[in-house]
Amino acid sequence: MGGYRFLTWRKASRSSQGNGNCVEVARAVEQPLIGVRDSKDRGGPVLVATPSNWAGLIDAISGGDLRRP
Repeated sequence: MGGYRFLTWRKASRSSQGNGNCVEVARAVEQPLIGVRDSKDRGGPVLVATPSNWAGLIDAISGGDLRRP
């Protein structure tokens, strides 16, 4: 995890109704960073983003600006 420690991991409340394709999100303890991980592989890699990059990603998703390849 790049040496970062994260606070409580959270996932969307609707994710319990799906097929297990979920991500969890948490804030880093010592730095202003956001971590994202696969809920099925909690010991696996963590994507780390700054709060502004995270907000940009959420805006792009919400606005429908991301397309599948």
